Amino acid sequence: MSWQNNGGDRGPWGQGPKKGGGGQPPDIDELIRKGQDKFRSAFGGGGSGDGGENLGSGKSLSFIILGVVALWLYLCIYIVDTDEQAIVLRFGKWVETTDPGIHFMLAPFETKQITKVTAINVIQIGFGNSIMAQKERQMLTGDENIVDAPFSIMWKVRDPAKFQFNLRDKEESVKSIAESAMREVVAKTDVQNVMTNNKNGIELEVMQITQEILDRYDAGIEISQVKMEDVKPPAEISDAFNDVQKAEADRERVISLAKLEQNKIVPQARGKAASMIQEAEGYKQKVIAEAEGQASRFEAILSEYQKAKDVTKRRLYLDTMQEVLSGTNKIVIDNKGGGVVPYLPLPELNKKSNDQ
Repeated sequence: MSWQNNGGDRGPWGQGPKKGGGGQPPDIDELIRKGQDKFRSAFGGGGSGDGGENLGSGKSLSFIILGVVALWLYLCIYIVDTDEQAIVLRFGKWVETTDPGIHFMLAPFETKQITKVTAINVIQIGFGNSIMAQKERQMLTGDENIVDAPFSIMWKVRDPAKFQFNLRDKEESVKSIAESAMREVVAKTDVQNVMTNNKNGIELEVMQITQEILDRYDAGIEISQVKMEDVKPPAEISDAFNDVQKAEADRERVISLAKLEQNKIVPQARGKAASMIQEAEGYKQKVIAEAEGQASRFEAILSEYQKAKDVTKRRLYLDTMQEVLSGTNKIVIDNKGGGVVPYLPLPELNKKSNDQ
């Protein structure tokens, strides 16, 4: 309700008008209405007029604050997948490396960089028909032959922080180091081993050299494999190279045949030499034995001669005559009788009887 002013200039309390321009007492309805609006505003009630505008402004501010907080939390929380690692930077400086999972950082003071650490990266060197590719794959072998040796190198990130900060041009660095290592190994290997016989050994050595250099650079990179493709002579010299290889094959074939013949003849010669040595040794022992026997016989005869000179002389004479005349045809002549004495050939008769 409102108060009526029935007394002219008198106030609602029956007093006369105040002198000096004093104001009227406040309106009770207005006071109650304002109190209700403040109550509704405090407890989320509706309002109208100026109170509704104040309430709308308060809600908008709350929504803005909540939105800012939600956005901040969204920027602060990040997820790292199972094949990734993340590095956290605070004002551009590395703070930590995080593993797969849910993590929190202080945005905007901290930022993250996520790197895949299980993905295999492939760099091909010497592939294609460009002039640069031809220069990359042409290499000089240890026996001064030129070959085309294209190859691939597989690598992955081992330490994301070192990988991000210690190398500027990462793929180009890995490519240059691997190409240098391949040229070093090929330059001390002959062409046959490069093309066929020892490709696995070359790949392993190139991988080891490349990894050692990257570790010295602290690059955070792990070399997984080095794979050589079809190694062959350049097209410009392929005919001459094939001729050389054919000549080398012929030379090896002739050497092999010579070695086979050598392996056949040498044992025979060695066996014959051993047989001749054995025969010589046998003859030596025979001559020595005969000489020793004759010396013993002479000593025995000398001993007998010293005991009985006449008898020994007669015996020596008879033995000598028997040895001389036993192998000849003989005619017996009696120097006293003056004629030929009949001779009975007893040795011939004995021979004939033995033949029968």
